[in-house]
Amino acid sequence: MNPVRAPRFRLKTWLATGLWLAAAHCSAAETVKIGFIDLLSGPFALTGQNSLKQLREVVQQVNAKAGPNEPKFEVVDFDNKGSPQESLNVLKAATDRGVRFITQGGGSGVALALVDALNKLAEREPERATVYLNYAAMDPLLTNDRCSFWHFRFYPSSEMKIEALTTYLQGRKDVKKVYLLNQDYTHGRQVSKAAKDYLARKRPDVQIVGDDFIPIAQTRDFASYVAKIASSGADTVITSNWGSDLTLLFKSSRDYGLNINYFTLNANNPGTPAQLGNWGEGKVGVIWNWIHNAPTPELEKIYVDYKKKYNDDFIFAAHWNTMNMLREAMRKAQSTDAKKVAFALEGMTYKSPMGEVKMRKTDHQLEAPLYLGIWAKQGSKGVKYDAENTGYGFRSEVTWDSYISAQPTSCQMKRPA
Repeated sequence: MNPVRAPRFRLKTWLATGLWLAAAHCSAAETVKIGFIDLLSGPFALTGQNSLKQLREVVQQVNAKAGPNEPKFEVVDFDNKGSPQESLNVLKAATDRGVRFITQGGGSGVALALVDALNKLAEREPERATVYLNYAAMDPLLTNDRCSFWHFRFYPSSEMKIEALTTYLQGRKDVKKVYLLNQDYTHGRQVSKAAKDYLARKRPDVQIVGDDFIPIAQTRDFASYVAKIASSGADTVITSNWGSDLTLLFKSSRDYGLNINYFTLNANNPGTPAQLGNWGEGKVGVIWNWIHNAPTPELEKIYVDYKKKYNDDFIFAAHWNTMNMLREAMRKAQSTDAKKVAFALEGMTYKSPMGEVKMRKTDHQLEAPLYLGIWAKQGSKGVKYDAENTGYGFRSEVTWDSYISAQPTSCQMKRPA
């Protein structure tokens, strides 16, 4: 370096650093609003309410660890009543209030509607562009043909879960006849298709003996479905049902005394474990992004502390990754601007309590481990903690590395300038 120019170079560096520190100091009191748009009323309200409570707990912990000059997160909740149209109404209310980051997970139909609306908003009013942090909506379309720069999924897609499950079933030769029972909307139909396709590839000997769809949140008694499953000779049910549609299915199955395997995507959701008891022991499984009996000390501590505080189970580990990675993206971008944060978030590798995870740049799908939990008695091998004070919990049966469930993508990401 030219010695005459060195002082000038150092001066520019000091000025740039000083400007960033000054900006950070000015933003010390800044509050970043996180809009929670989800089911807070109706038959599936328990799931949404518990998710909101757990999100707030995670945000409280993230804020406590923030630097003195870093912005704080504030959760603002909006009840979408499970309706795509109502979700669009509350999205407008949220963005009108200055919310530039939203999170949602209850229903892929809602998720797809939000993505379309956010694409239009960013194109029409770039200054109001908003990032969507998806913590549970599983439809593969969200990271394929309907992918969006503004959408990031911190949870496995339904195809990723079925890929993992069918890999496990390759070693379960006792599974020979499978009954598919799913809710009649885009997510349920995707699960049905994936299950048939992947079983045909990995277990061509398995017979599909039923493939039914139910209207979402409308069935109050599943006795007729359970009788149909029993008469089919199925030894296994694969279902993506959630909320009351899963809880009531288990109730009818227990009352009937149906002694077969149930592999689910949501059996650990609030209110559902209470229906299982000793009936579900050894035969009800759940594929999730984390199981509370998994050997993950940091999340175990969060689970234990949360249980002491609320006498409730912490299950939404996706909130932990979402909020901590959002914080890290803001640090990387040195900004809370939605577009800058989105660019910082895509491609990010992060060390989470579950191990290293990565937000795939191609389609904004988080690549992370997956877990299979099997319902078992507390105190038996691998079951340190029970669920919902039942004396039973999900033991961590299998942990899959992210490459096992990874899926190809047809996403053609359109990025802003």
